[in-house]
Amino acid sequence: MTLYPQLIIDALRTVRYAGTKKDIIASQMLDDDLRINGMNVSFSLIFEKPTDPFLKSTVKAAEAAIHAHVSREVNVAVSVKTRQASRPEPGKMLPHVKNIIAVSSGKGGVGKSTVATNLAVALAQAGYRVGLLDCDIFGPSLPKMFHVEAEQIFAEQVEGRQIMIPVEKYGVKLLSIGFFLQPDSAALWRGAMASNALKQLVGDVAWGALDYFVLDTPPGTSDIHLTLLQTLAITGAVIVSTPQQVALADARKGIDMYRNEKVNVPILGLVENMAWFTPAELPNNRYYIFGRDGVERLAEEMQVPLLGQIPLVQSICESGDSGEPAAVRANTATGLAFRELAARVVEATNQRNNEQPPTTIVPTAK
Repeated sequence: MTLYPQLIIDALRTVRYAGTKKDIIASQMLDDDLRINGMNVSFSLIFEKPTDPFLKSTVKAAEAAIHAHVSREVNVAVSVKTRQASRPEPGKMLPHVKNIIAVSSGKGGVGKSTVATNLAVALAQAGYRVGLLDCDIFGPSLPKMFHVEAEQIFAEQVEGRQIMIPVEKYGVKLLSIGFFLQPDSAALWRGAMASNALKQLVGDVAWGALDYFVLDTPPGTSDIHLTLLQTLAITGAVIVSTPQQVALADARKGIDMYRNEKVNVPILGLVENMAWFTPAELPNNRYYIFGRDGVERLAEEMQVPLLGQIPLVQSICESGDSGEPAAVRANTATGLAFRELAARVVEATNQRNNEQPPTTIVPTAK
């Protein structure tokens, strides 16, 4: 018996693919690698994803169709290809990242993004490989803070997947949903949509090898926080607060979220932002306009380190608006404060890694 391609193709036309309700030829699932060598036939079937529920049954049906409509003597070898490889499963998305640091706050307006931005820049200036992810899907700010609003995000085909390339500035790899939105447009998304977008920003990006991956999380406790905890094994959290009592009350909630028995993310320490105001014309004066040492007392109460106290000075606001983080200016008081903060975060992370087991992701509810 002589085999020829059309004989095989006609047999495969009898195989119905449940995903499209059409045969596998009409569904354009047969790759162009059909090979015939005597009574040996090999070809590939293309599926949309490797987790296709009809994959195994379709492959078996293709083999059976050739045996039924051509000959039982044919040796059939079917390979499987996918149009797009699946994203790595939660907990395994960043295999080359050593430490994942969540910068959090109980409430908005305490300068959390400013702290996250300058911490990342200071870590990069200290020689570490650093990534920074803007996790605030509804209020992204990193493109503005790095003055990269006009940057376009490109993607490369890597092992069957479209992988985004992060923007890099001041030695920090960074990404934000803000790169994909119009500057004045709001993200009117439901929680599930926002969570899926966040997973893409984590798992579909070429972050590469990093020593520190800093997460600028949104304020409060929300779906986004739960998505992060179910997706990434966070090494530790840095809690940002101002000395105000209302901010301290919300900071306690943030600490409680990470210390929850189902979460168990270590608190690396607290950062007191806007600790005091120092006017430019009186550089030695300190005015405690939001209260004094409130975060220091909270750190003692919660038995966690006070990692740093960042003064409120006009240059911090200006640097955020101009896209040049204060940590870039190494010879200023704020630049020094952020460099000291970075050093203490490194120290706290190393101590945590030496004394505590690795964090595990929070299981997804069934």
